[in-house]
Amino acid sequence: MTSKWDIRFIELARHISGWSKDPSTKVGCVVVGEDREIRSTGFNGFPRGIDDDPERLADREKKYPLICHAEENAIMHAARIGVSLKDSTAYVTWPPCSRCARSLIQAGIREVVYSSNEEIPERWLEDFEISTSMLAEANVLVRSV
Repeated sequence: MTSKWDIRFIELARHISGWSKDPSTKVGCVVVGEDREIRSTGFNGFPRGIDDDPERLADREKKYPLICHAEENAIMHAARIGVSLKDSTAYVTWPPCSRCARSLIQAGIREVVYSSNEEIPERWLEDFEISTSMLAEANVLVRSV
């Protein structure tokens, strides 16, 4: 069941995705605690201190080894400031990839909610099947809104 809070947090994740400088893909993540408090946010981009000039961002071969996904950034930001994400919900504008599913599971996320309104490139579909399977096996609830 989709609640008004699901919509609000997905809309916030969508807003945060706009902070990404990536010209081809913009993803946002909001991690929310049990009392609907925002514990962390993230968007896809290079790590702190790494120059995110347009030339690097436009070249996938240069970009992919450097880019942090939105979920990873939200998890790493929480770790940096000492905030636990255990038993939280991650709201994401895309379904998580397998790399992010591993991180979400390890961070103790209990639920992942993603937007069903986004157009997902075909190159990601197989990986999303793997991540969905991983999350299910780890008893992480996954919903789309």
